[in-house]
Amino acid sequence: MDIAEVARRTGLPSSTLRYYEKKGLITSLSQQGTRRWFAPGILDQLALISLGQAAGLSLDEIRSMFSPNGTPNIDRHLLLTKADELDALIKRLKAMSNGLRHAAACPAPSHSECPTFKRLLQAASSGAIERRWNKPAPTSR
Repeated sequence: MDIAEVARRTGLPSSTLRYYEKKGLITSLSQQGTRRWFAPGILDQLALISLGQAAGLSLDEIRSMFSPNGTPNIDRHLLLTKADELDALIKRLKAMSNGLRHAAACPAPSHSECPTFKRLLQAASSGAIERRWNKPAPTSR
């Protein structure tokens, strides 16, 4: 199918498809004139790229999961590492959400009298929250 059909069926602009080809994520069968032609399997390949991006994988990480002929060659260790990173991010976001909910519903007469809110302020002013936010997630090996 030609690049216009792939773009129509995936919702991706042709420029993105050309960029993916330049990065080695996909390959066209041929370029007839100014149009690129792709095998029908391109749709599955693009779906896998989309899934990888949604999971936070870089294009280089995604490219490493395709064999030269475009079939998936999934790096299970990479997926486990990414899952661990997502779990750590979820944990940090949940803690932040809980802190915000507490601050919003705190029964103390003012936030300056709330011990929990004071601890949050102290952590923020010391940089502990930022350091915790940017700390790399542990990897499972």
